Amino acid sequence: MESNTQFEAYIADEISRHDGVAIPIKSSLLHRLLKRRCSCLRLHPNPDDEFSHPSVGPSYRIISDYEKKFLNSERVYQNYFMGEEPIVVERIHPDGYMILNGHHRWAAALRLGYPKIPVQVVNVVHNQEIKEIVKHSEHNKRVTLDLDEVVFYNGTQGQAEKPLPFPLNKIYPDRLRLGIPALFRMLEKNGFDIWVYSVNYYSTDYIKSLLRKYHLTATGIVTGTSKRTNPEDKKLMEALYVDNYLYTLHLDNAEVSMFDNVANEFRVYPIKDKDHWSRDVINIIKELPSYD
Repeated sequence: MESNTQFEAYIADEISRHDGVAIPIKSSLLHRLLKRRCSCLRLHPNPDDEFSHPSVGPSYRIISDYEKKFLNSERVYQNYFMGEEPIVVERIHPDGYMILNGHHRWAAALRLGYPKIPVQVVNVVHNQEIKEIVKHSEHNKRVTLDLDEVVFYNGTQGQAEKPLPFPLNKIYPDRLRLGIPALFRMLEKNGFDIWVYSVNYYSTDYIKSLLRKYHLTATGIVTGTSKRTNPEDKKLMEALYVDNYLYTLHLDNAEVSMFDNVANEFRVYPIKDKDHWSRDVINIIKELPSYD
């Protein structure tokens, strides 16, 4: 690809070729474990990413920086992708993989003519699936938590739950924050839908399996939230939650936020005992109106 114009034409052709044809398909655990590298030509730009929008488009400065880095890594380490995170992709029908994260690194490798690039295949939940989950829910209350900041132990939130036994601790290196299992069970018992979110692209299967090891379930698992930027989609999803839930609670490290759709109010309840976070959160939730 000799020029930026040619590359932009290639991107436009890829978007057009898959428009109305491509659909995501679930990848098995074995496929996700074994698929570590893929032909650059079998990766397709995501039409929902700013990279693919003509009005925004790819940053050729960023691509150029990666090209220089790749050439240097190949010269020094004989591995052009040394030190880089794999391109996060989702398997699609009829062929190949849709890029979820890493467009500029993929573009640099493609323009330099590298035949293959490291990938991480994940399964993610799409908006249509979220709509179906919400519409068919038997609960009228919802709680949201951030996986990385709240659910997973990150070394800054006191203590962690006991690690899973070997070899499960190698398969599931993420540990839960102390008290998360007790909190989830209380929420389930009291009729809440539990939704967990992350800006990172965890595979939904990984999160489901990890929670299952603690005998827990989540109603919905939404990852890659930093890429879900379409304002119309956000507006439609918020309306869906308002129509289907009496209220939504958002739990973070400092407070419980309540979006009350019945009273049309927003309330904040500070978490005073950070050393016993889950206990304080449970006590706050028990005092909230049930609307039953």
